Formats: sequence, structure tokens, C-alpha cells
Amino acid sequence: MQKRPLGRSGLSIAPLVLGGNVFGWTADEATSHRVLDAFVAGGFDCIDSADVYSAWVPGHTGGESETVLGTWLKARGRRDDVTIATKVGMWPARPGLSAKNIVEACEDSLRRLKTDYIDLYQSHRDDAETPQDETAEAFDRLVKAGKVRALGASNFDAARLGSALDVAAHKGAARYYSLQPAYNLMDRGIEGPLLDLCIEREVAVISYYGLASGFLTGKYRTPDDYGKSPRGGGMKKHLESDKGPRVLAALDAVAAETGATQAQVSLAWVMARPGLTAPIASATSVAQLEELMGAARLSLSDAQMTRLNEASA
Repeated sequence: MQKRPLGRSGLSIAPLVLGGNVFGWTADEATSHRVLDAFVAGGFDCIDSADVYSAWVPGHTGGESETVLGTWLKARGRRDDVTIATKVGMWPARPGLSAKNIVEACEDSLRRLKTDYIDLYQSHRDDAETPQDETAEAFDRLVKAGKVRALGASNFDAARLGSALDVAAHKGAARYYSLQPAYNLMDRGIEGPLLDLCIEREVAVISYYGLASGFLTGKYRTPDDYGKSPRGGGMKKHLESDKGPRVLAALDAVAAETGATQAQVSLAWVMARPGLTAPIASATSVAQLEELMGAARLSLSDAQMTRLNEASA
């Protein structure tokens, strides 16, 4: 499987990233470990987490995802086989991108992950209250200390990402080499200035919500389907829009032509879009993961891409 570069960071990853947001939440530790085993056995390597996962869940405090991933790394001895990505800045216990918070949060993440270094350390969201030069200097110290290999950002707009890149360049500091935004057939909002900037400045795009919280799996067709998952209530906005049924119809047609599932077609579309490096997808079972990994082996024709592009415009 051909890997894709993360900008000019020196890192490269397979074209599908495993989302760790479910680890220790909707997937317990044993299930999460089985999913991780299957992911690596399938030829994939990048696993995305964050310190804040699963702080929003009653009975959880945050850090659970990193902890589960850390126990797997220690038990399997697979550290050199995987690219570990995690984030800082959104957890209420560790908010913002101040130098103090970044350094302390990194130490906490390293401890939970049971590793000496993080491959891709990402600002989880922009922090307008902290000067960007302070943030850049803190991240740069972590890179120079060998605790972080490369830096990324998440949920930045074009203006703030551009200024962060400029600040790092001016200081000769380590810069962001990736961006993690929402992107899928129902949400193409990054197209335009933000995606253009990423392409121009060689920032790899690793997108989340590749399946629009499950809508693009095709299992939500009528209001009766809302109860199929805890996220089902969020499907109403898609089903009642003009775009939602149009996208589902296009997915159904392409799925029938390729023999793939709607989820596989949706992720394959993201993988084939200009400027996109890899989508993130989460799985709560090995069977679900096997389906998602099949997207990386699916090649869509120009006609099929055009049909999906037009339906989702």
C-alpha cells in the first residue's frame, strides 16, 4: 500500500487513519486492542487520538483514549510500526495553547501513551488568547527535545493557519505540517481558501467526520432510523435537506457499480480528492474496521467521482 507524505515533515502514512475517539468509550479496552491489531495487520499505520477523549462522557475524565492506546503499545511492542498522532488544547483540564499547557500536556500524553515520543502532535483548535509566537516556541522546544517528531493543527481557519505558518518561518521554528478539518460529501467547507493554502504551503490534510457521523453509511433513510445509534438524532438535518437524499442516491449508484458499500465509497471519494492525504475513520468492532479498510482498495472512475462531486456540490 503506497503511503502518502505529511507535507515535508519526513513522515508518511497509509491512506486511512484510525480514529481513537472511541477507545475507552464505545469500544472497551479489549475491543479497542483487537481493532488496533486488525488495523496494523491490514497494512495501515496511523492512529489518531487526543488528550480530551472521552472527557465529555459521564463517568469519564479524559485521557482514556490515550491510555487504551498506551496499554496496546506496551502489550504488543509495536511502537516502531505505527504513527501516533494526538492533540492538545481542547480538554477543559488542559485548555489552550500556552507554552506551559503544551509542555505539561505533552508530558501527560507521553505518560498515558507509554512512549518516549509522539509522531504528530496537533493543536486541537485555535487559541486566539495566546500569542502564536509563544505557541510556536513551545512546540519547537518539544521537537528539538525529541519528544515530538512533527506538528499539526486542527480546526484552524485559513487566516490563522497562514499566520501560524508565517510565525514559525520567521522564528525558524518547527511548523505545522498537517491540518485536521471536517470534510466529507455532506461538508465540503474547507474547499476554497483553506484547502488552497494547504496545497500551496504543503500542509497535509487529514480529515475527520469522513462519514458525516454515520449518515454516509446509508443506514439512515427515514426518521424511523434515528434510533439506530446515539448519533441518530443528528441525521435529521441531512435527511431533510435537498443535498442529503441526492448524495445518498449517488452513493447507492456508485456502490452498486463497484460492489462496495456506501461507507467505502464515501471514504474512497475523500482519498481521491485533490489535496487530501487521508480521512480518519473510527471502528467499534473488527468487522466494522474491515469494511472501512476496504475503502483504500477501492478506485473510483472519473465518471463516478463526477457523479459524487455534483451530488454533493
